[in-house]
Amino acid sequence: MRKSTMELGKNTPVSYLYGIGPKKAEAFSRLGIFTLRDLCYHFPRAYENRGNIKTLDQVSDGEVCALMLTVAGTPRSAQIRRGMVITKLQAFDESGKCNITYFNAPYVKDALRTGETYRFFGRAAIKNGRVELTSPTYEHYTENSNLKRFMPVYPLTEGISQKQMSAAVESALAALLSPICSDGIRDMLPYEIKRKCALPDIDYAISQIHFPDGYDEIEKARRRLAFDEIFLFVLSSLALSGSEKNIPGTVFDISLGKRLLDALPYTPTAAQMRTIGEINADLSSGLRMSRLITGDVGSGKTLCAAYALFLALANGHQAALMAPTEILARQHYLTLSPIFEKLGYECELLIGALTPAKKRRVCDRLIVGTPLLVIGTHALIEDTVAFGDLGLIVIDEQHRFGAAQREKLKNKSKNCHLISMSATPIPRTLALVLYGDLDISSIDEMPPGRQTVETFVVDESYRERVDKFIEKNVAEGGQVYIVCPSVEEQEIVESENGDKIPISALETFDDFNEKPKLKAAVNYAEELQKKFPTLVVGFIHGKLKSAAKEKIMAEFVDGKIDILVSTTVIEVGVNVPRASLMIIENAEFFGLSGLHQLRGRVGRGEKKSYCILISDAKSEKSRARLEILRSEHNGYVIAEKDLEMRGPGDFLAVGGQKIRQSGDIDLKLAAMLSDKELLYAAADAAKRVYSSDEKLTSVENAAIKSELTAAFEKRSKME
Repeated sequence: MRKSTMELGKNTPVSYLYGIGPKKAEAFSRLGIFTLRDLCYHFPRAYENRGNIKTLDQVSDGEVCALMLTVAGTPRSAQIRRGMVITKLQAFDESGKCNITYFNAPYVKDALRTGETYRFFGRAAIKNGRVELTSPTYEHYTENSNLKRFMPVYPLTEGISQKQMSAAVESALAALLSPICSDGIRDMLPYEIKRKCALPDIDYAISQIHFPDGYDEIEKARRRLAFDEIFLFVLSSLALSGSEKNIPGTVFDISLGKRLLDALPYTPTAAQMRTIGEINADLSSGLRMSRLITGDVGSGKTLCAAYALFLALANGHQAALMAPTEILARQHYLTLSPIFEKLGYECELLIGALTPAKKRRVCDRLIVGTPLLVIGTHALIEDTVAFGDLGLIVIDEQHRFGAAQREKLKNKSKNCHLISMSATPIPRTLALVLYGDLDISSIDEMPPGRQTVETFVVDESYRERVDKFIEKNVAEGGQVYIVCPSVEEQEIVESENGDKIPISALETFDDFNEKPKLKAAVNYAEELQKKFPTLVVGFIHGKLKSAAKEKIMAEFVDGKIDILVSTTVIEVGVNVPRASLMIIENAEFFGLSGLHQLRGRVGRGEKKSYCILISDAKSEKSRARLEILRSEHNGYVIAEKDLEMRGPGDFLAVGGQKIRQSGDIDLKLAAMLSDKELLYAAADAAKRVYSSDEKLTSVENAAIKSELTAAFEKRSKME
């Protein structure tokens, strides 16, 4: 029996809505949607601008558009073959006539009435001088109609259409924003915070993000909802930090670390020694260490982590290093095991690719508790893995792991120390916001002798010269990365009627004005293979399964692939010494920090390396940004300029991977934020609330506590 509207609440399962049975509810769960509240916070990825009405004589072939047309004559349906019904009609406006065809939709014959006017939206084709529409959406229009200008386009999964998603969201909004709903969405922010930051009420923001009245309304809604995400993110981070401060930790004899430093064939930089000093202070304090080491690719983060790992072993404990991929874990193993074995300590590799017998052998060694360094992937957090005496954990590329995964590894041992590493240089003020539960070490100095990657900014007119440069680099023994911003020619989304529409034809969150035609990785890879038939061209993107991605990356590392065409899925820590040329298409599409990280993929061997940024951007701002990258190579300087020019969005979605921290609070809209002042305002507000009411027990903070609880409960359902 379905609940009445008055009985519906935030935690009501989506299956209580009409039209959503068990099978449909399972499809919603794949999107992380379990309750009516989840529906309200499932934001559109783009909008159909149905308010931009065109006349038939303004339409171009292939254009996605809205047309206000009057039906002429009676629609006719006919079965053209078994299982296929076709319905045809004509419609017109003051500038001409249009042919409209629907497939397997016989109901439109009665729904579209002669002489009535409708707003049609879909892809137009021009044949024999006349506009034709195939299966467009339609809405009846009268003088009293209040047709929405923008219609949401949602992220979907198999089994759910745009129409079903939109209807479900609309039902959830109607229930939870109703004044008679006793358990609806309530505003968690105090009036003073909203006033100071010029933020609208939550009911306005939620309504307008789904069914906006205009561009200004979308922007106001985005600011409010992004503020909420950051506010909860920082608050949960502070709560986590507070709960983990002053926890006892094993005291290490730090004088033993001198053995590792003396064994090095080089002298560490001042920045590395400063970080090692901070690690020493932590490990000798008697409290548990929880430290983040950030720095440019090649700045020497791994040495600092290796120092801490060695200290654990030298003090009679075990140590673990967890990496996000098998190829990265293997590279760490090949780098560290010779050093540690020379000093008398063994290393083991624990990854999914090992045979069951080899995994058992490693696990048997770990449970005994003898000093041992194990380097692995997610395999380290499997229930079958137990440590006899785990003293220190290092997590590489920590943003690639969820909070629950990190906690699972930490829980393998009581009071073990933790180091996280990130190859993204982050301005210190921003790092304090994003990683408030961690102490931060910044390695802001490169080792001497590290080569500078020469960088060029060119436009499409240089294409022939770029192609020759590719051939030259490969002929001289180098390998080439080519990065494209999109996987396919144009990202495709499904419209309400099932039509496939390029996202460039829609109004997206990130930019309402400039929609460059993006170089597509899949097409470009095919084009390059034809252009360079004697070379081996590989192709990797985020939609590939992990095993397939790692196989291709391994072939590139082994030199079996000459040119690797990729989206930004390129593994940050993977070392390919022969890679000497990085080409980035549509460079204006990326943030400076993202470009700098991609540039760091080359220049890791002895061969002189280059980065070519290709952009046809005309705006002075875009050209100025790229010029910064051409002339500047310090990641922290670039990060500061990026934060100043574009805001914190790129840092909240590092390399395409959203920051995963603080119990995995979702940063959906915050990851597209361009306003750094809003981020800092949200962080300050969270800190003030936390300092006055750590446990959120006061009546005025009840709504905040409820939102935090909801976020954590949702995450636990998805683990």
